[in-house]
Amino acid sequence: MSRTVILGGLVITAADEIHADVLVEDGRVAALAAHGSQAAAGWSGAADHVIDAAQKYVIPGGVDAHTHMEMPFGGTQASDTFETGTRAAAWGGTTTIIDFAIQSKGGSLMAGIDTWHAKAEGKCAIDYAFHMIMSDVNASSLREMDRLVESGVSSLKLFTAYPGVFLSDDGQILRAMQRAASNGGLVMTHAENGPAIDVLVEQALARGERDPRYHGEVRKALLEAEATHRVIRLSQVAGAPLYVVHVSAQEALAELTRARDDGLPVFGETCPQYLFLSTGNLAEPDFEGAKYVCSTPLRPAEHQAALWRGLRTNDLQVVSTDHCPFCFKGQKELGRGDFSKIPNGMPGVENRMDLLHQAVVDGHITRRRWIEIACAAPARMFGLYPKKGTIAPGSDADIVIYDPHTEQVMSAETHHMNVDYSAYEGKRVTGRVETVLSRGIPVIDHRDYVGHAGHGAYVPRGICQYVG
Repeated sequence: MSRTVILGGLVITAADEIHADVLVEDGRVAALAAHGSQAAAGWSGAADHVIDAAQKYVIPGGVDAHTHMEMPFGGTQASDTFETGTRAAAWGGTTTIIDFAIQSKGGSLMAGIDTWHAKAEGKCAIDYAFHMIMSDVNASSLREMDRLVESGVSSLKLFTAYPGVFLSDDGQILRAMQRAASNGGLVMTHAENGPAIDVLVEQALARGERDPRYHGEVRKALLEAEATHRVIRLSQVAGAPLYVVHVSAQEALAELTRARDDGLPVFGETCPQYLFLSTGNLAEPDFEGAKYVCSTPLRPAEHQAALWRGLRTNDLQVVSTDHCPFCFKGQKELGRGDFSKIPNGMPGVENRMDLLHQAVVDGHITRRRWIEIACAAPARMFGLYPKKGTIAPGSDADIVIYDPHTEQVMSAETHHMNVDYSAYEGKRVTGRVETVLSRGIPVIDHRDYVGHAGHGAYVPRGICQYVG
């Protein structure tokens, strides 16, 4: 039996803040006891490893429920592999990712899952799970949904955007939601009106509007709100829960808030880029704005206050990254002269926990809410709790020793993501990951990477714990 003791830190979960020692045995949390208490007194002598966490936070490893490692897009693919992306996640205090497998047009759901297993197996530094992007809703794939949910892939993503690639029409979305209502699956939606956006793209290019900033201007907030309203009503008709990904606009959030006020099982996520960046970044000169092209797009800064409020009021439950990095050189540059050809996606898997701690420092959220939106709620939302997302007896010992006092400056020079720029270049934040345990095994040890590809295990998931 391997035994680790973490001494003298402030243990923060979504529910509690307690000065406690943590006993880890064979990869799981065995017990917590008050620091200096008789109960904890004998732990250190019998331990293989003792970690001094005095003046530090002891927090659950982050759960990033929205990543795209090695995702094909627009003739290229995301620059982080499962190996580089999960290593960077660990550096940022995230110990579990849920990535998106993709059903190819004409292909089966299970074939898509098998493809993503082949990409990830033996490569990951931390634990991982999968969602399924359902891009071909038909009688066969609807039947497969049952098997998929039973196998531990209990969430499926549908798009109202990207005609010809991922778009599902309202009838297909309704059928998938009806199936989810019967099998316990959670339907996730990318909610933007894709056909209308395509018209606006065509018109903008015809007017000679080709710079990156027009990406944000054609993907209008009203078209996010319209699609959000529509998928909420479809889910209501189907009697199924709904999770809307990467909510970026106050109008879309208002639709979610209204539905939740009506008692509907509707949930929403936002991402750090919508909380900390804006259309001002998309308008940076010399094509620099291409670094910030993602969908849904960055919004004017006045939307940020509504998103923070949504996080405080629990109308938004989760902050994920939608990590989908493309290098500026050679990948983002594919869209020089035509913003519609810029690969959509941004890096962020390494930055999320630190940015949200900065939000604590800035007074936007509390420490417990930080842990809730970054660890516990995504674990509950996607059937991983309490194995993941908390520090409690029986939980996996995915634990981060976090220094809340050290300042750092975010930069491509120092990050570990496989991408040639940082979306937060030069941003000064307070707080930094010091040590990371994954299932009790050190991956980061006092700012040294000691993990390895293949340590991360695939984790089948249960169904959403907020419904039923």
